[in-house]
Amino acid sequence: MATPIDPVELTAALVRCPSVTPEEGGALELLQAQLGEAGFLCMRVDRGGVSNLFARWGGKGHARTFGFNGHTDVVPVGDEAAWTHPPFGAEIHDGFLYGRGSTDMKSGVAAFTAAAIDFVTDTPPDGAIILAVTGDEEGDAFDGTVALLDWMDANDEVMTDCLVGEPTNPNEMGDAIKIGRRGSMTAWVTIRGVQGHSAYPHLAVNPLTALARLMDTYGSHMLDEGTAHFDPSTLAIVSMSTDNTATNVIPSEARGVVNIRFNDLHSGASITEWLQAEADKVAEAYGVTVDIQVKISGESFLTPPGDLSKLVQAAVQAETNRVPELSTSGGTSDARFVKHHCPVVECGLVGKRMHAVDERVPLEDVHSLKAIYMRVLREYFA
Repeated sequence: MATPIDPVELTAALVRCPSVTPEEGGALELLQAQLGEAGFLCMRVDRGGVSNLFARWGGKGHARTFGFNGHTDVVPVGDEAAWTHPPFGAEIHDGFLYGRGSTDMKSGVAAFTAAAIDFVTDTPPDGAIILAVTGDEEGDAFDGTVALLDWMDANDEVMTDCLVGEPTNPNEMGDAIKIGRRGSMTAWVTIRGVQGHSAYPHLAVNPLTALARLMDTYGSHMLDEGTAHFDPSTLAIVSMSTDNTATNVIPSEARGVVNIRFNDLHSGASITEWLQAEADKVAEAYGVTVDIQVKISGESFLTPPGDLSKLVQAAVQAETNRVPELSTSGGTSDARFVKHHCPVVECGLVGKRMHAVDERVPLEDVHSLKAIYMRVLREYFA
């Protein structure tokens, strides 16, 4: 039997790679070397200046092909002086490994890489395992997992099921796995009126008054009361501004921004239609023009509870002695792309320290995550 791969050591090696989006930083090269040595067919699927890695063990097009998806890119360090340990030092203190990406999500990638290699080495399955790892999850994500899936479609590479290794637990290992995600969108509103003297408001058309009314309409509206698997949709006003600095001038333009997280009762298109309808009402009532620009980061989706979620849920329970909630909370992830390809769930670490100063991961949690992934593979190919 080969010596098992230590997921903590692999996490540390990945953290030492300064792979701030979109820099590859050596992380995918490291994974490619390790996976290639273990007999995985590895292909770089770079696109648009983004680095991506596809790796497959076993035959192409096998009827049972389990996939893992994750990312090695990380968010910027921020104020490095605020860190008590070097952000790319991967130092271990008091049972924690410190470093940018240690939680989100180089430890997850290390855990599923270690699990996959150990599994195929010790008990080669009747099937195939695919690892699809991107360097562009924290960025615009146009050329990351999307590029990998496009390449897979073009080359007849198919995952029958997929697990995304993003952090999924709010507090403790075993809290939750994710079977879906809310949709996410942002709307930028620009209202134009007529500039004038504040002492003669009847001679001007105040865009700020109209903006205040529109933002109040947006912010006070209840989109829904939730569904069987989703919490109520939310709309947050995140910005209201004007370039005016004078106290005796009514400005000609004002701007606002709202961010919306929506469940499966809505689509990005239906919410855009509602936003525009309310804007049209304000434009008519206040004599202003309203322009709305919308970016839909992802639609809501759900993998209905079934064989895949039961498999992962049972593996988590066996390794943590906790029954994980089937959750759809949180922000977006690359599962929103994978769901077009095959059934997908997410299972990973505790996420409360991700993107923080002194980001760190408990060593025992990394070992636990590898054990969960190993159990998933054993049961999947049993």
